[in-house]
Amino acid sequence: MHNAYQQKGGEDSVVANEIALLRKHGHEVELYFRHNDEIVNQSKLSLLTQTVWSKKTHTEFLSLLKKINPDIIHVHNTFPLISASLYWAAQTLNVPLVQTLHNFRLLCPQATFLRNGRVCEDCVGHIPWRGVIRRCYRGSFAQTAVLSGMLTIHRSMGTYKNKIDRYIALNEFCKNKYIQGGIPAQKIMIKPNFVDDVGVGLEQRSGFLYVGRLSPEKGARIFADAFNAKQHGHLAVIGAGEESIYLTDIEQLDLRGPQLPQNVRAAMRTSLALVLPSICYENMPMTLVEAYSSGLPVIASRLGPLCDLVEDGYTGLLFNAGDAADLADKMAWAYSNPEAMAQMGRNARAKYLAEYTEDKNYEILMNIYNEAIAACLK
Repeated sequence: MHNAYQQKGGEDSVVANEIALLRKHGHEVELYFRHNDEIVNQSKLSLLTQTVWSKKTHTEFLSLLKKINPDIIHVHNTFPLISASLYWAAQTLNVPLVQTLHNFRLLCPQATFLRNGRVCEDCVGHIPWRGVIRRCYRGSFAQTAVLSGMLTIHRSMGTYKNKIDRYIALNEFCKNKYIQGGIPAQKIMIKPNFVDDVGVGLEQRSGFLYVGRLSPEKGARIFADAFNAKQHGHLAVIGAGEESIYLTDIEQLDLRGPQLPQNVRAAMRTSLALVLPSICYENMPMTLVEAYSSGLPVIASRLGPLCDLVEDGYTGLLFNAGDAADLADKMAWAYSNPEAMAQMGRNARAKYLAEYTEDKNYEILMNIYNEAIAACLK
């Protein structure tokens, strides 16, 4: 089950990867998708109501469960159209359910713990009334109130504690944050994202690479301020978004826009390092896993999960989050030490082979499914 986004992102890719993985191993996979394109034709009242409880989802999903009698349900994004009504439908028929935690939506109305360009955890473990006052979701009092109301209602109803058999956190940091927010520790298991192994090329590596949305939380302004052609050589930027206005007229900065996956992988095989300058907690960036698969080290913000995902000096470099000067220094060092970066790339590739392959992910996923099934039978 997945509520797909209007602009395809990492979560959508994870869903597609897991479906393909399960089918590859002979499992029957039935899909229940809703897409945010539906929002265009809906009234605000209808959308707000569905966010808290979708009658459409509840009715359709009960019917689907009775028809196919699945062994397990795996849920990804439920916001805003699917809603928590699906959890109640699943429990009505006693079907085991697993929920992947791609972001922090169950703890933070804005889902990223970001406010005014800084990390904010004021709502963790509390009723999120502060988020409403501060209009954290899209600067809207009304929309934030609906999201906060949804969280408060379903927490009080025990939806998140009692209706879900197992949660999937993408790393230890995220697991601990959800435990702090009230999710039972025994229900949370860790499974990282994965990507196909397309191998490592023999091409000569040079220049830096950024891949992703050009939005404020991704830190585009930071690498724009940090980059200097004389110190860093070349920077290729793949992606689009409102922050692109800060990337024009910069010498040796190549703004390529969105690219096909094969073009992204080609760029990764020839770059010196991937730059990940996010100013919010990044749970498990697909670009990082793709980079490691390609033998590409990562220069990332010293913030949240990235501190564990990137081993400083071993699979990449860490810089102080939001600090353009520190990022510039790290890029300058990388530019001047290509052999050291090449070794970090080999280390990154080894980490991918050990932790982020299809086979490893399938093994972990089956273990999680089996635990969820056992828990549901108790």
